[in-house]
Amino acid sequence: MAAPTTAPIDLSAAMVMAPTAIADWLVIAPMVLMISLGAVLMMVRHKLHLHGWIAIPGLVALVIIDGLLLWRVAVDGPFTMTAGRWLPPFGISFTADLLGALLAFASGLVALAAGIYGLRDINATGRRYGFYPFLMLLMAGVTGAFLTGDIFNLYVWFEVLLISSFGLLILGSERQQVDGALKYAILNLIGTTLFLIAVGYVYAIFGTLNMADIARQADAHAGTAPLMTLSTLFILAFAMKAAAFPVNFWLPASYHTPRIVVAALFGGLLTKVGVYALMRVMVMLFPLQREELSLLLAISAALTMVIGALGALAQSDLRRMAGFAVIAGIGNVMAGVAIGGILGVGGAILYALHSIVAMTALYLLVGEAARLGGSWSLQTLGGIYRQAPWAAAAAFVIFFATAGLPPFSGLWPKIVLLKAALDIGAWWLSAAILVSAFLLTLALGRIFLLAFWRPRPAPEAGAAPVSIPVSPGAWERSLPLAGLVLLLVFFGLFPEVPLRLSQAAAASLADPTAYIQSVFPTGGAE
Repeated sequence: MAAPTTAPIDLSAAMVMAPTAIADWLVIAPMVLMISLGAVLMMVRHKLHLHGWIAIPGLVALVIIDGLLLWRVAVDGPFTMTAGRWLPPFGISFTADLLGALLAFASGLVALAAGIYGLRDINATGRRYGFYPFLMLLMAGVTGAFLTGDIFNLYVWFEVLLISSFGLLILGSERQQVDGALKYAILNLIGTTLFLIAVGYVYAIFGTLNMADIARQADAHAGTAPLMTLSTLFILAFAMKAAAFPVNFWLPASYHTPRIVVAALFGGLLTKVGVYALMRVMVMLFPLQREELSLLLAISAALTMVIGALGALAQSDLRRMAGFAVIAGIGNVMAGVAIGGILGVGGAILYALHSIVAMTALYLLVGEAARLGGSWSLQTLGGIYRQAPWAAAAAFVIFFATAGLPPFSGLWPKIVLLKAALDIGAWWLSAAILVSAFLLTLALGRIFLLAFWRPRPAPEAGAAPVSIPVSPGAWERSLPLAGLVLLLVFFGLFPEVPLRLSQAAAASLADPTAYIQSVFPTGGAE
């Protein structure tokens, strides 16, 4: 019988023994804050007058935390916090680098804008059924996906944001919303299943789910594991999430159905989580496979951006037009991933940041146009310029930025992507970027001429009444839209900081040494 021992057990090889620095809590603070606020809002779900007083300060706090997180990463580089004090790769890690921090900060800004807009756009019934709790849960999922350092945890945060998005999509329980939610759910569940299967393959091949650990093992498994098959599976799953060709048809079939503030959140954020995951996995974890599949990615990108622009040109419903504009933007981001290199990936990151703001602003503008004109249809809209010159001015900025025209924020990522494509001789991809921009300019110019500039058409005899009741304007609508427009103008006129940060983020993806060292500061066991 073994005698008991009083010898101390050395846990330093398996656990973090030092206390966690206060600054390291920044990496999980956004998720803790959002989940906690969602729980509080559920507890006071019947006290509707408190929802705004709780949610808006909470979203302001989220922006501040994300801003501090971005500042720390930009100054000190990536940093990691591991759950349960278990050393990675055994513990689940949260790692903040420039890519994740940039997207988290931009997401926090548009969530705040949407939260303020929702004060007037979401009625008492929508609040009672959980708009603000779902918004908090959505932001927990989006931010968690950007900051996790574990690929299975990335899948978990995808599920968190999907659950909340289902609730937001059917807020109101109208027949059209349920129909859109069904299409949205089926395609996203297929994509989620493919993602989970790919995660299972990752664990079978590498024996770990920590992304830093996978990144340092990938080269050693290149000749012995089916990494090309695994990469293709990841691309298909993330293409579904991002609404890229040929699995992009679900987005315009579902994003036009919810309240406009919900559609703005979806258009600005959800597809960006898909392209973020694509960049993280294909550029940082499997760069060799990305290079082999670059032509496939480039073809998908070109078709995505051109089909998106053509779809926007063909629409008469403003909400469907905005959905196709989202798709066109996803094509531009995928083009940067396909081109690769610091310039191409940096252009993709810069375009994703621009698109988060621009697509949210576009949907909110569409909501204002429908409120002022009493309809979603170009056939009955008109005269908004005379009725609300400020809305026409906002439309001018948003349309130019979305199309990539100077002097607004959409110009610079297009220039970076064009240069990156020409540098590698992909003239046809450059042509696709230009053709898409031209078609999108025509589509948005058509909307400006018909909905804003021309006089309102006289209603036809026997025509159905307008579908959107005209309600008075309010600061809750104008303030967030004005704030987003100012961002588009500011970063168009002063692009140096986002250009520098996006290029630095691309460099950290291409060379993840600092990312890996933040997870394994002493090297760790291979």
